[in-house]
Amino acid sequence: MTSDRGLLGFAKLKVAAAVVGVLAASLVGAVAFGAIGAPSVEGVDNGFGEVTEETTVINTNLTIYNPNPVGVQLGGTTINYTVRMNDVPMAEGGGQGLSITTGNSTEAFTTKMDNGQIPPWWASHINNGEQTTVTINATVETSVLGERQFDLTQERNVKTNIIGEFNSDKTRPVNAENTPPTASNPILYINRTRADWGQATNTETPIGMQFQVYNPQLEPYVITELGYEITMNDLNVGEGTTDNSYVIPGGDTKTLQAQAIIRNQKLDEWWVSHLRNDQVTNLKIEFYARVELPTGNTIRVPLDRLTYEETIETDIFGNKNASGGGSGQATPTPSGEATPTPTTTPTPTDGGIIDTPTPTPGDDSTPTPTDDLI
Repeated sequence: MTSDRGLLGFAKLKVAAAVVGVLAASLVGAVAFGAIGAPSVEGVDNGFGEVTEETTVINTNLTIYNPNPVGVQLGGTTINYTVRMNDVPMAEGGGQGLSITTGNSTEAFTTKMDNGQIPPWWASHINNGEQTTVTINATVETSVLGERQFDLTQERNVKTNIIGEFNSDKTRPVNAENTPPTASNPILYINRTRADWGQATNTETPIGMQFQVYNPQLEPYVITELGYEITMNDLNVGEGTTDNSYVIPGGDTKTLQAQAIIRNQKLDEWWVSHLRNDQVTNLKIEFYARVELPTGNTIRVPLDRLTYEETIETDIFGNKNASGGGSGQATPTPSGEATPTPTTTPTPTDGGIIDTPTPTPGDDSTPTPTDDLI
């Protein structure tokens, strides 16, 4: 009796295995002939999470559409996704195993971005005309349903205009306290300013600057040093002085050349402040000059009228203002354009040894001709 039951059970197992085999073959065949649809990636949504000095968490929601009337447990499935900014790899992540219900399913992942990738990305952004293409690619591979692979690539453009507003033809007087008896304020006029980016590297970002300076005095001045300090969200990212001195004859103009340097090794720290400030950065460049007077005395003059301030705002993944605070809850757009709106704050504050300038009667410009920039 026991033997008969064992044989009967074994026969039932064989029948069941045969049925499973037939069903699996039918399923694969149905897929092959289009009777059953293959799942597809509908969207990849990324958002920034916690940020520390070393890493930035990226939260990812992967939306998969299953057109079939039943759900599938895809244990043999792997997911890989990458985030690149101007081809610089910023984050890579993924996982194994998916539980796909009928219709849309959302799988959540997190990965950590190395903040050490910020300097090479920044260099690519500057060298690309202050433009970044954010590319998000998600690929799902599964051994179920006939070794299928499906993927989605999204692109988003991010633009900034960090130093564009530095280019100005506005005349700005420079006043100093304790002027010698042979001089009077303003001791100088800045008639024109220009700036452009040099070739950025992973270690530094140069900014070429020009200042057209007019000496309204009878005696010549010697500018022995032009110094600068660059801060981003109050973090010092660069400071230095020019190597050249300039003699400006009385009643004449000279164009001063200077090169400011952003130290890119500071940019991973800046990145933390940028994200914690809701992707907003306050850039400030401050200047001073050392002027040798005809008496032989040298004075340090803060050039507060040249202080340059700019607000830099980005929306890397395009969902910063969506519900959830950009943490991966917004509906993604496969391609789009970021609309960061740089804002210039042209009104500087006077301080130090600078007096409040007295506007030239009838006009704010220098009454003498100005030369073209060299």
